[in-house]
Amino acid sequence: MKLLEGKSALVTGGSRGIGLAIALEFAREGAQVAIADYASDEANAEAVSLLAAAGSDRAFALRGDVSDPEFAKDAAAAMKETFGGCDILVNNAGITADGLMLRMKPEDFDRVLRINLNGAFYMLKELGALMLKQRSGRVINMSSVSGVNGNPGQANYSSSKAGLIGLTKSAAKEFGSRGVTVNAIAPGFINTPMTRKLSEKQIENSLAQVPLGRMGEPEDIAQLAAFLASDKASYITGQVIQVDGGIIM
Repeated sequence: MKLLEGKSALVTGGSRGIGLAIALEFAREGAQVAIADYASDEANAEAVSLLAAAGSDRAFALRGDVSDPEFAKDAAAAMKETFGGCDILVNNAGITADGLMLRMKPEDFDRVLRINLNGAFYMLKELGALMLKQRSGRVINMSSVSGVNGNPGQANYSSSKAGLIGLTKSAAKEFGSRGVTVNAIAPGFINTPMTRKLSEKQIENSLAQVPLGRMGEPEDIAQLAAFLASDKASYITGQVIQVDGGIIM
């Protein structure tokens, strides 16, 4: 039997990068998967096609902005209508707007917090309600090593990812009595469209801090997410698990 056979999952930011890798891993492990993403209709349609090929024959995409609380309500309604509920929620949607703190525009700080942190709260609130009613569920929030240790030039991003850790622990304590686990994954330097925009020098400097000496792959995150989403992880909650090649020890 596959790890997630018979489960339904929603992955925000699921049209590319880590989010898509997680969605595909879930599909391969037997889950029916939906993605929620602000990407173009074409990008979302391509992701749904990949999910169908991986085994999620009822896969669908919702295009919208996770920083809008009404979108979270729509997502919960769609999951209930299509799958009868939601067993797994992955809060992966996120953006960056890097800059030194003294030069950072207030609107860039606010925008990153709204999407990365507020968006996760809205989705957790609405989808979590479905899980509490069914007395089971798995929530995985995508934090970052930047949220664990901080990072220069990323006051907004680091704050949002640190906030996700607090949200994870609070939700784990609130939801645990109903059989719902809430955990966070903190990726390190991962080979994604975001990191591929960095200069050769930036990549070289980042890799110098990684004991394993290489970037991680989205699949490294996806395999952990599938485990945390499964019944095998039923006694793990409120944890922040780093997948970073040893960059933080």
